[in-house]
Amino acid sequence: MFPSRIDYLGHVSTRQYARLVDEWVSVVGLDRRDYGTHSVRRTKAALIYKSTGNLRAVQILLSHTNIQNTVRYLGVDVDDAITLSERTEI
Repeated sequence: MFPSRIDYLGHVSTRQYARLVDEWVSVVGLDRRDYGTHSVRRTKAALIYKSTGNLRAVQILLSHTNIQNTVRYLGVDVDDAITLSERTEI
C-alpha cells in the first residue's frame, strides 16, 4: 500500500509510516500526540465493523487468528459479536 521511495520493490518502514501519519494529522490541524499509526488501524477496523457488522471480515483485515481477539480489540460485546459473525457469510 505504501511503496518505498528508496527501494521500489519494498515498502516504507514502520518509522516512515509513523512520520507520514504525524504529517497527515498535522496538516488537518489535529494534535499529533492524540493520533498515531495504531489509532488509525483501530479506527479503520471499528468503522468497518460498525458499517457492516461483519466481524469475520474485520478479523481477516487485522490478521487475527482468533475471533475473540478481534472482539476484544474492538471492545464489542462478545455474545453480540459472535451472533453477528455466525449470521454473516463472506
